[in-house]
Amino acid sequence: MLGTFVGTLVKKAQPQLLSGFRNPPLPWRRVTQIRACAALSATFQSLEDCLVLNYGGTPMRFNYLWLRDHCRSPSSYNSQTNQRNLDTGSVDLNIRPENATVQDGQLILTWPGGHVSEFSLRWLAENSYEAQKQSIVQPRTLWNSDIYKNANIPSSKWDTFISSDDEVKKFLQNYLLYGIAFVDDVPATVEATETVAQRVSLIRETTYGRMWCFTSDFSRGDTAYSQLALDRHTDTSYFQEPCGIQVFHCLKHEGTGGRTLLVDGFYVAEKVREQSPENFELLSRVPIRHEYIETSDHHQNHMTGIGPVLSVYPWNNEMYLIRYNNYDRSVINTIPHDLIQRWYVAHRELTTELRRPENELWVKLTPGKVIFIDNWRVMHGRESFTGLRQLCGCYLTRDDVLSSARCFGLLA
Repeated sequence: MLGTFVGTLVKKAQPQLLSGFRNPPLPWRRVTQIRACAALSATFQSLEDCLVLNYGGTPMRFNYLWLRDHCRSPSSYNSQTNQRNLDTGSVDLNIRPENATVQDGQLILTWPGGHVSEFSLRWLAENSYEAQKQSIVQPRTLWNSDIYKNANIPSSKWDTFISSDDEVKKFLQNYLLYGIAFVDDVPATVEATETVAQRVSLIRETTYGRMWCFTSDFSRGDTAYSQLALDRHTDTSYFQEPCGIQVFHCLKHEGTGGRTLLVDGFYVAEKVREQSPENFELLSRVPIRHEYIETSDHHQNHMTGIGPVLSVYPWNNEMYLIRYNNYDRSVINTIPHDLIQRWYVAHRELTTELRRPENELWVKLTPGKVIFIDNWRVMHGRESFTGLRQLCGCYLTRDDVLSSARCFGLLA
């Protein structure tokens, strides 16, 4: 069901068993039965080009060069820096172990020249391609308006957020699961907004500056610097690597309107995947260009980013990035004629789902409420407004946000 972790939505490919393996009559080929632990038994086969480990009922193939490359002995791997010592470029591409055995839950390989590698069976199982293919990189709760509202996600409070690491951890957990998170009671200043942003990650400086503060004065060549309504979109789709996190804080609004629109792009894209797998596949395969051109007395910019509307990991089809911005989408000249009509049909289906009212979460940003948005997942927009509306914010580096989460022990 949509609304649960995305891992339940990803199509799980059946593990490839031993069919198709070559079984030459080599003298060193054997099948060995071992007991890995009290709960799990394992067998392994030494084939011509790989070792096949069946551990916990799942056959996993390990290329011999891969095994030598991932040796964790002190001469091959520095456990203090977590970096490889081995010069992979010097290893024989056709290397094979002279002996393989299992003792006390460890696979022990002896290589030509006498080098010995030891691997925990559990480590091999966790790091196998077969395991990665059926696991998710980041757990997420996909949502529409009702799902998010019924979850009753609490906002963090300024004082606690600044002083408590536990509060930051809770904040990051909510952010990872839902793609949005709030901090309330923040002083309505650019300086306080900068402080709360830096509590989470490093600020990413762009052409808009490090911390930006603007009104509807059209000081930049962007529709955001107006009083007009903005349709749902992701920011900086014209960057080769779009900004990861968007931070907004409304410092002042003397007028009406201006509510912020939020849409979980992954929830919607999974709807498309369920209804029209061929449309989802097309949107995840065909690259298009987004472009930002600004020519004024004070700013000269011409940026181009190229990528598909939907980006997925190739080994498990889990989505990790959506680029959707009808304002900044450039001339489509990267799609051949026989696909262009199909692409428009697929894009229209995605757009239709994005615009369904039940998928829209409307939030009124007021002084003191800071929102963090996963710009690779959640689209934002706004309704038109009247009066003076002053907004400040910044972009955060995605890598550092995820690093902070992992350091708290969160799956990211």
